[in-house]
Amino acid sequence: MAEVPEVGAFLLGAPKCGTTWLAEALTQHPEICVSDPKEPNIVASHKGTFGRDVSEPNWAAYADCFNGEGLRIDCSVHAMACPVAPSRVANNWPDARLIICLREPVSRTVSHWNMVLDTKEDAENGTDWSDFGEAWADSRLSADTLYGAAVARWLHHFDRESIFLIEANRMRHDPSKVLEDVCDHLSLSSHLFDLESVHNANTAADRRPMTVFGRLLRFTSSLLPGFIKGPIVRRLQTRGVNVYKMPVLSNKAPAKREITESQRNLLAKEVNADLALLEESMGFDCSKWYIQ
Repeated sequence: MAEVPEVGAFLLGAPKCGTTWLAEALTQHPEICVSDPKEPNIVASHKGTFGRDVSEPNWAAYADCFNGEGLRIDCSVHAMACPVAPSRVANNWPDARLIICLREPVSRTVSHWNMVLDTKEDAENGTDWSDFGEAWADSRLSADTLYGAAVARWLHHFDRESIFLIEANRMRHDPSKVLEDVCDHLSLSSHLFDLESVHNANTAADRRPMTVFGRLLRFTSSLLPGFIKGPIVRRLQTRGVNVYKMPVLSNKAPAKREITESQRNLLAKEVNADLALLEESMGFDCSKWYIQ
């Protein structure tokens, strides 16, 4: 049986909370080794929005996700809402530091919903999220928004001082301070980050429906071994290049879907109670996020 690799921190959160930007920025720090791919999805049973697998992690494959020196950070954001992940992390890395990115719940949910519909991930997994009410009723969407419940599970295994919460807008308006705070939380030296070179933000404009040629390229690239594909992908990411945005490989991204006031109210009772739980457990100010 392969040994469990050393990991020092976990970047958690939910889709559309800014973790892609933060992970990309942290790759610049010489004392940090960010997981590659960004989201190994090996420790948690949640393998993305829809995938679920409660079997034991493949530790050999997990070790291969870390290349380089420094504090290893696993950036599998879906681990936050996974009920299995907190105990697994605590059992294997009891001194791990946790960084959790949070965003205003309604906008996060709508962005996540749009992303799934744009990529047709719902249909690929045998469901239909075209109706927002039905999508919200599916825990695979709503559980990622219920931050208080998720953080409470982590608090069963880690103390409050191990957890650093980041409000997503801070990364947009005060990125240097956020990165400084993250380094402090990880007990690492400060670093002068080149914010202009951080391109990877996973925006809606990047989610263009692929053409036949785009799907063919994606399939072909999936067959390449990591030691060939990895350097190419990293070089393109560093330059902010998304080859799939080429017209021959993808079509124009669809318009963003909005929700009605009545659909927004579907979230109110559950989300507001959950925000109160988050405030009580972590002292995190959620006053601007309550649904009126």
